Amino acid sequence: MVSLNRKGQDKFIEEIWGKGNCLLLGVTGGIASGKNTVAQVLEQLGAPIIDFDVLSRVVVEPGKPVWKEIVAYFGEQVLLDGKTLDRKKLAQIVFRDPEKRKKLESFVHPKILEEFIRLVKEYTAKDPSVIIQAIVPLLFEVNLQSLFHKVLLVYIPEEMQIERLIKRDDISREMAINILRCQLPIEEKERLADFIVDNSGSLEETKRQVEEIWEKLKEIQERRKA
Repeated sequence: MVSLNRKGQDKFIEEIWGKGNCLLLGVTGGIASGKNTVAQVLEQLGAPIIDFDVLSRVVVEPGKPVWKEIVAYFGEQVLLDGKTLDRKKLAQIVFRDPEKRKKLESFVHPKILEEFIRLVKEYTAKDPSVIIQAIVPLLFEVNLQSLFHKVLLVYIPEEMQIERLIKRDDISREMAINILRCQLPIEEKERLADFIVDNSGSLEETKRQVEEIWEKLKEIQERRKA
């Protein structure tokens, strides 16, 4: 992922952090760790979701500028019959070739960030004190943590990640391991996060942890208002 440059981050912080009392929570974690499960609990508690995976699909819809850039670079081999991107095939290409992965990211991620900023402005216009959560799978890898007041990490052991990824995406163990190797080790992410949810147990246990963090977020928000 291509991160905002320093000027872009400063502009975002000035525009969003400087207006009202919104609190931005980055939700991240290793692939297949259950970020969406945690996000759904937070949404039920009152935090609207901005999902970078959803944005990544929006910006590559057929005919859009990013779609044209991808097809021009990778060729029509990465298209399905309906002209939508064959995401699985594209993933197989880029995870075996770091240079091609960087090229893809240079097309996609600046537009994702534009959409993110637009949605933050939309939510804060409705409620200046809203707590917004953004699901950002590669948040630490691209150094986007400075955009958020707090960061929550969803954790599961690596072997559980591999098993879930193989089952979810119907891929080989080799491919699953290659995907994991493109991310920071979970131990490094734990060191950088403000909050950690261990999602390796029951749903009830995950909910309990998220509810505790939500109360802490509300306390932080109250202190910021004071």
